[in-house]
Amino acid sequence: MKKRFKGIFWLTILGLALTLPRQVEAKVKIVTTSTDLASIARLIGGDKVEVESIIQGYQNPHYVDIKPSYMIKLHKADMFVKVGLDLELWSPVIAEGARNSKILAGGPGYVDASVGAEIMEIPQVKITRELGDIHIFGNPHYWLDPENGKVIADNILQGLKRIAPEEHAYFEERKAEFDKKIDDLLPGWLEKMRPYKGTKVVTYHNSWPNFLNRFGLVAVGYVEPKPGVPPSPAHVTSLIDKIRHEGVKVVIQEPFYETKISQFVADKSGATLLILTPSVLGAEGVNDYFGLFDFLINSLISAFQEAGIKPNPGGGAPGL
Repeated sequence: MKKRFKGIFWLTILGLALTLPRQVEAKVKIVTTSTDLASIARLIGGDKVEVESIIQGYQNPHYVDIKPSYMIKLHKADMFVKVGLDLELWSPVIAEGARNSKILAGGPGYVDASVGAEIMEIPQVKITRELGDIHIFGNPHYWLDPENGKVIADNILQGLKRIAPEEHAYFEERKAEFDKKIDDLLPGWLEKMRPYKGTKVVTYHNSWPNFLNRFGLVAVGYVEPKPGVPPSPAHVTSLIDKIRHEGVKVVIQEPFYETKISQFVADKSGATLLILTPSVLGAEGVNDYFGLFDFLINSLISAFQEAGIKPNPGGGAPGL
């Protein structure tokens, strides 16, 4: 009787197991420092990953208040993806505090997205504090070139293959789709910007060298006299004179800096101040990495047109 009861019991358990939904496979948990890296990680990882970013798109990536919740996220993470090049000087504190050796440098889940990217403005002189917040390995805003987006995606792909090698074919297929979309979209972006090739701009912080280089624009000055150094009255006066002399019509500023001085510079020089996010989710409608470039290019062209910059169909320096 007892044997029969046990048999019925286990048959019932088996039947219940067969009728319950199949347990969802564990996803690779990825934490990135920025929303740009998070967007690319989602595009490569698809439904095999869960992705969170520490920085929001409207925040300054150079400065982050350390919170215990960041360490908790990294403690649970399988991968940690960084911009690198000393952009996130705050990140080692939370990474080490997470007590997760897998996501530390040298671990299988550590990804430096800058490896292999085209890095501009690598210092050729001895670095001192007098130069401001100079990054000794080069300008870290390299994600603003779509070609570097493919390099970032490859670094994330390699990390995913280390963490989940059984899914390598899936990740490689999505990486190929990502590259193809960049290759399909980039010619259109370049064509839209071609009539404005050579247009001079001034930016607040030196965040844009890769973007300007890719799309043919020229930075002739910065509101910050040196990276991270507030402008003095003498610098502001000199910059206003330079903007007038160079015929600059657009001053670009990221949304996380105070606009008072930039607006003053623009007003006194006859230029337009354009607030331009360098990151995904930094402005309404900028929902992924591809949408970021749509937004940047459309915003710049609108600002150029409103400022009276006439496009040059031949692709040379535009007129006024």
